Amino acid sequence: MDTLDLDIALPLRAFELDLKLEVPPGTLALVGPSGAGKSTLLRAIAGLARPDRGEIRLGGDVWFSSEEGVNRPPERRSVGFVFQDYALFPHLSVHGNVTYGGRRDALALLERLGIRSLADAKPGELSGGERQRVALARALARDPRVLLLDEPLSALDAHTKTTVRAELRELLRGLGLPALLVTHDFEDAGILADRVGVIVDGRLIQLDTAQRLVAAPANAFVASLTGANLLAGQAAPAGELTAVRLSDGTTVYSTEEGAGAVGVVIHPWEIALSTQPASDSALNHVAGTVGSVTAIGNRVRVELAGLTAEVTRDSADRLGIAEGTRLIASFKATATRLVPLG
Repeated sequence: MDTLDLDIALPLRAFELDLKLEVPPGTLALVGPSGAGKSTLLRAIAGLARPDRGEIRLGGDVWFSSEEGVNRPPERRSVGFVFQDYALFPHLSVHGNVTYGGRRDALALLERLGIRSLADAKPGELSGGERQRVALARALARDPRVLLLDEPLSALDAHTKTTVRAELRELLRGLGLPALLVTHDFEDAGILADRVGVIVDGRLIQLDTAQRLVAAPANAFVASLTGANLLAGQAAPAGELTAVRLSDGTTVYSTEEGAGAVGVVIHPWEIALSTQPASDSALNHVAGTVGSVTAIGNRVRVELAGLTAEVTRDSADRLGIAEGTRLIASFKATATRLVPLG
């Protein structure tokens, strides 16, 4: 399979989309806030938006080149596109939607995606998960060499999303195509993609595996996007450690180097909660009153003192955690990461 290469610039209303990407066979996710330029990038690849300058090519096949004066129309780019709202034709059946402009056996695709029994149904009769599968089948019916997915899970409820996400992950892994998906949800990106890029205001901030983005965020925005706690403070050396004085006067310590204004990054699962000062090896202790308690599966998310901790339901019950409870959050210096602010 060929690699999709692009290096383009395209002015948007508030900034310029300026990205250089290499997408080999496999899945790359771009994650970032709404309006960051993610969907525009997909449209440029598909030929639905024209960059001001740069190049888009698949292997040796040039789709766009400002220097060479090449701009292939969408129908001459081997792209399968799954739109955010799925863009199904309401007057056509499932089978009709998939065969529209497609070259492959529609029934075989519907069978592969587990929706052959819905071939004669209209989109209005389908659930969100079923409509997503139809949109995927239509995109794959073109025998694309590149697959583009724009917020493929955003229209699904939480229960359906979990099931469809697992199915989509297996499908993407089995295709062996360069696949580029965009989303605002880091969890979706981490589960679906081999690599994740963070895009803000048209620029690629960091590109790595999801695990590396969590472990070593490039800046405060990336840390926050991955679900980490972020506290602002002033850092100064303290022997072999770095001491960070937070705005409330609390001092926490990190094994990482830092000086001046820094963001203190702690992931929710790295925080232990107790009603009394902990006797373990954790060096950092922040006291506070519980502001909210949210159960998520067999875990409980607890907010206090500007931090979100995640503990097991058994731990929450044992500690009697409820709104207004006074607790101490403890975390190790080795789990306390520092990132530049700004």
